[in-house]
Amino acid sequence: MNDPEWDFTPEHVSKALTKKRLGGMCYFSICGTGETLLSNDVIKLASLLLEEGHIVNITTNGTLTKQIEKLLSASKSNLENLHLSFSFHYIELKKRGLLDVFFENIKRVRNAGCSFVLQLNMYDGYYDYIDEIKQVSIKNVGALPQIALTRKDSKTKNDRKSYEIYTAGSIDKYLEKAREFESPLFECTYKNFNVKRKEFCYAGLYSGVLDLKNGELRQCYMTKPQNIFSDIEKEIIFSPVGKNCPNAYCINSSHFLSFGLIPQLQLPSYSQLRNREEADWYSDKLNKCLSVKLTDGKAMSWVDRAIIDIKNTPQKFRRIISSSIGTNIKSKVYNLLYKR
Repeated sequence: MNDPEWDFTPEHVSKALTKKRLGGMCYFSICGTGETLLSNDVIKLASLLLEEGHIVNITTNGTLTKQIEKLLSASKSNLENLHLSFSFHYIELKKRGLLDVFFENIKRVRNAGCSFVLQLNMYDGYYDYIDEIKQVSIKNVGALPQIALTRKDSKTKNDRKSYEIYTAGSIDKYLEKAREFESPLFECTYKNFNVKRKEFCYAGLYSGVLDLKNGELRQCYMTKPQNIFSDIEKEIIFSPVGKNCPNAYCINSSHFLSFGLIPQLQLPSYSQLRNREEADWYSDKLNKCLSVKLTDGKAMSWVDRAIIDIKNTPQKFRRIISSSIGTNIKSKVYNLLYKR
């Protein structure tokens, strides 16, 4: 319940994230390990990013009316670029008498010209409330919520993370209940759950994971960071992960893969996974912007992809070339790879 501490002010962070420095308009999805809108710095930063011309999504539980009003007021000239993901904690909202507050805030955001998604993280506790959830969703937002697959993280004997669907019952029943909502978001997430990606991935070139507290930018989860806040005049290095993804699977596939970071995967767009077209949750502008595939017409040649993969596995490559070629050739190869 504490306002998170940042190492840099929102003003400084926004200067580190200009379109010029990033190479164009970007989509920022801001979330945290708690209610995102508790932080006034998040509201300030969102308004500054919107002024810069970026698109901003904020994940929220939808109950902080004053904070939502503050966000809309601070961003009033750029609301068409603002998107809110409303986490639908149905049982908690009902128990606390906050369902009306929740849906009034969605209406408030919608009337302001923003786009939104109503998202329910499926778990066993909702099984007895499926019909209620359907009715209240259709009544208030014109469509069923999109469904997120809820996972349970654990560790194996080798101290490696493993992931399971979070259910105490059968997987079949979990899938049956989730599929009552006919959610493309759920189907995409389930299809890619626990599937190790071995294709060439453009994460790091067209996307990243950024820690707003300290400015550490990673190509993706678990990759080595670079700090992009400490010296905002310094050029940001954008380089793809390639075939060297360290993750067990694409943890946020509905975000990253839906933007086309692995071109050969035929997945719906970000917008198609979230918008309920019959209820017009998205504005025309955001629907168009969030339907793009970032790699369309921008795929690297096989030579450049091979070079990236070699650079991303330097220790293995050093052993190979050290045992097979001479010093002069070795130096030339290193110069080719690391001075490009």
